[in-house]
Amino acid sequence: MIGVGKSGKLRRHGALALWVVLGVLPSLGLAQRVNPNERAAPRLTNVEDKDDISKPDGKIWVLDFKFFDPRTITVDIPGRGRKICWYMKYQVINNTSEPRYFVPDFVIVTPDNPGAAYHDQVLPKAQEAIRQVEDPTGYLDIKNSVTIASKPISPSKPNAAPSAVMGVAIWDDIDPEANRFSIFVSGLSNGWSLAEIPPDNKQIVRRKTLQLNFKRLGERPYQRTGEIRFVPPVEWVYRATNVEVPAELAPAKGPETPEKPK
Repeated sequence: MIGVGKSGKLRRHGALALWVVLGVLPSLGLAQRVNPNERAAPRLTNVEDKDDISKPDGKIWVLDFKFFDPRTITVDIPGRGRKICWYMKYQVINNTSEPRYFVPDFVIVTPDNPGAAYHDQVLPKAQEAIRQVEDPTGYLDIKNSVTIASKPISPSKPNAAPSAVMGVAIWDDIDPEANRFSIFVSGLSNGWSLAEIPPDNKQIVRRKTLQLNFKRLGERPYQRTGEIRFVPPVEWVYRATNVEVPAELAPAKGPETPEKPK
């Protein structure tokens, strides 16, 4: 049997044979993913898109996004005490033709408490604790929501390995009773639309946003890492922002159809 010999030479040959096999298996579609919790969020069309997102010269661009199931970590946060923080590790890849800025906003919404929205935060102590778990050597250079937006993401070259930027979104004070929640990721696209919000019919901007749905397993009082599971499929929605369009800049409406005389 190769690799189970008495000499170091045979062991080295066995290790080499193992690497060769591992290199061949992906081409046969038989190898498991190196990171089984890594999931891709493919770019999908929405009916509100103003152009074809697959066109190289289209008006709408969308960055490619990969994510890992959220996890929890307990950290002493200065001024807040000991907290259970949720975090989601992710990758952003630019497969468009130009450099693109990714200015993210990660928001958790729970159906159990529809009025609550938890935005991700920059928590240095939590980020350092996460780095020690997820990237102890610093090779991945995991960025937070501020540092990842500091410079544009370069486009990946055709027929080459994609150039991915690794980031992490962090939250604290998530409702421990919530067992289902959605994470909305904005900043991955420049797609937008206008919508009127009653009762004043003010026009607001809606952004093309990635929606990821999850469920939490286990008992509610406990928040353990590894208990959060993705609920497919990924969704792309146009989600309302807090940006209102001033009346003087709002698009003019067409004339109303007069009522027919009775």
